[in-house]
Amino acid sequence: MTGGRRPRPPVGDAATIATQAEGFLRAQAYYEEARAEARTLCDRMPWMTTAQAEDFTRHYVDHRITLVRAMLSATVTRTGELRQEYEGRYLQLRRALLRRHAGWASVALASATGLHALAWIWLR
Repeated sequence: MTGGRRPRPPVGDAATIATQAEGFLRAQAYYEEARAEARTLCDRMPWMTTAQAEDFTRHYVDHRITLVRAMLSATVTRTGELRQEYEGRYLQLRRALLRRHAGWASVALASATGLHALAWIWLR
């Protein structure tokens, strides 16, 4: 027996599980929203039989889920593009800042060296 204590899962695993759970809950919310919209549309068409309403609901939900997948896919693609653009721009800015700091450090070092040389000459 192990004394009743179970080993704790690594943090990465908990984060992965939480992300998957969130994704599942969002998918369920989209599905329920689509079903509610289909029911509302079917209520506006009282001449439809029960089988027709169920068929319409199934097709509507399938169509909505396809649209949501396409929108999310486009969003993921665009975020990847934006991330690359922002990382490239950040790298450019970081390099420019490093060049400026190196330049100012060189000026400060040259000034300090010049002042030291002048002080050495004057005090000699």
